[in-house]
Amino acid sequence: MPLALYRKYRPKTFDELLGQETNALILKNAAKTDRFGHAYLFYGPRGTGKTTTARLIAKLLNCERRRDDKKFHALGEPCNACAHCEGIDLQNSFDVIEIDAASNRGIDEIRNLKDGIQTSPTSGEYKVYIIDEAHMLTTPAWNALLKTLEEPPAHAVLILATTEYEKVPATITSRTQRFLFKKLPKTKIIEKLVSIIKQEKIKADDAALELIAAAAEGSFRDAESLLDQIASLEEKIDVAMVERITGRVGTRKVEELAQLVVSKKLAESLRYIADLSDEGHNLNQLTRDLIHYLRKALSLGYSPELEKSFHGELTEDEIQKLKKLAALASPGWLIQLIQSLIRAYSEMRYSPFMTIPLEIALIENLQQRQETDDKRQGNLPRN
Repeated sequence: MPLALYRKYRPKTFDELLGQETNALILKNAAKTDRFGHAYLFYGPRGTGKTTTARLIAKLLNCERRRDDKKFHALGEPCNACAHCEGIDLQNSFDVIEIDAASNRGIDEIRNLKDGIQTSPTSGEYKVYIIDEAHMLTTPAWNALLKTLEEPPAHAVLILATTEYEKVPATITSRTQRFLFKKLPKTKIIEKLVSIIKQEKIKADDAALELIAAAAEGSFRDAESLLDQIASLEEKIDVAMVERITGRVGTRKVEELAQLVVSKKLAESLRYIADLSDEGHNLNQLTRDLIHYLRKALSLGYSPELEKSFHGELTEDEIQKLKKLAALASPGWLIQLIQSLIRAYSEMRYSPFMTIPLEIALIENLQQRQETDDKRQGNLPRN
């Protein structure tokens, strides 16, 4: 069975760990100087490289070439060729134990860990325990882990990974080195997707890759899994195909709707929404995307220097369109519109009439603005 793309293209060195350059630099320097900690806590959104980084540390600790070759040791990277590195990549190393805390969350599992961690490594120099979804552990399990986490045997390293840092007890976090894994910028995800489609000889439009990256919401793994799913159709991947599978509209359609709304074209805006609904698009997601898009336009209107921070998630052309959009609407009205859309989004999530809250929000805001503009121009009597 062929490997899934997210497994096939999992980073094998710190240099390949895109989007987490600060963490990679710290850990590479720790490898060069052999100053690894005994316990780590990696936290952040899903699919950002936490488990991958934990496995890289496991490889560094047991890599035979690093142990024997001082010149290679100075690079701070695993060789990915020795028996230990290959065993960890294939997930059959007896010295690297991965525990899924979502299904092994009780005190008995932690007691087994405490017993097993005392034994010496089978073939390498270190035993590495990787506890994924660590926030799922029960309170008694955390308490049982405390002493081991604070003073593990010299041959052992524990690495906790979690998407919910706030659920990890302070007594645990204080005993670890903590690393935040941030959401990946859309441009970084697109960069990797482009590399994958070249190697896999997959044909895909730039706009389609952009939509896949947007749908992944900062997760490399989600983007690679979605690309894998769509590529199985054995066709050229285009925006329409990605929209059909995800139910999400592309950036261009969000831009077009935003332009209609800010231009006070109420009838055209409602027709545009009706067309998207007829095509089967997720209007809940559309409303969310529209809110984020208008929020960026509002932010640029108030603070043009924010343009630099948007470069990670928007192309230069998209930023220019945002700036033009911001110039069309008054900030006060845009704030009011966004507030209405947020209320509509909340109602749409639980309403059997998904389209209605969005339509009402647009009618209220666009009709009110049209009447205000007409009064200013003398087209309506003033009260």
